[in-house]
Amino acid sequence: MSIDTLAPALRVDDATADLLFREARTTRDFTDAEVTDEQLAAVYDLVRWGPTAMNTLPLRVLAVRSPEARERLVAHMADGNKERVANAPLSLVVAYDPAFHEHMDTLFPHVPGMRENLAGAPDVRDEMARTNALLQTGYLVVGLRAAGLATGPMNGMDRDGIDAEFFADNGWRSLLVINVGVAEGEGTSYPRAPRLAPEQAITTV
Repeated sequence: MSIDTLAPALRVDDATADLLFREARTTRDFTDAEVTDEQLAAVYDLVRWGPTAMNTLPLRVLAVRSPEARERLVAHMADGNKERVANAPLSLVVAYDPAFHEHMDTLFPHVPGMRENLAGAPDVRDEMARTNALLQTGYLVVGLRAAGLATGPMNGMDRDGIDAEFFADNGWRSLLVINVGVAEGEGTSYPRAPRLAPEQAITTV
C-alpha cells in the first residue's frame, strides 16, 4: 500500500501528518531557541485529553532548566546520553505517580469509592500508573511535535538515582528523559530508518 492510497482515509491533511509523524525525527541536535513554560503548558493542555484507563492521568513531568538541576540530572544519565542532556535546551524527566488515586474523586467521579479501593492496592496502582503514563508519554511526544518542537527520548539512565535525586518527597517514579527543542537542520545525522508496512503489523481474525 502506498501513502497516496492510504492518505484519503485520514482526517488530517498531509502537512499535519508530516509534522506529527512522517517527517518528524528523533532529534540529537538542537538550536539555542528557548522552549518556554507557555509552550510546555499548551502541550500538556492538549495531550491531557488523550485516553487513559479510568481517566487516571498518572503522567508527571519534571522540566529541568537550571544549570544546577541539569548537572544533577546528567550525573544519573548513561555515558552516551550525558552530553545530549547537558546541551539540550530543555530536558523533561517523564515519570508516573503511584499515588494517582488521590485524584480519583475528581477524575473518575461517576464511580464513587474508587480512591478508597485503590488505596489498599499498591501493586495494582503501580502497574496501572506505569502503563498509562507510558501511553501518555506517546501523546506527549506527538503534542510537542504539534507545537513545532523536536524530541529526543532516551531511557539510558539510573532511574533509582533520579528518583532519589528529584522525587524523594513526592514518590514519583521516572520512566525516561526527553530532550526538547527546535531541531538544528535535520536534527540527526542518521538516515531515516524504514518502518514495517501495515500488512506486516496488522493481523485480522
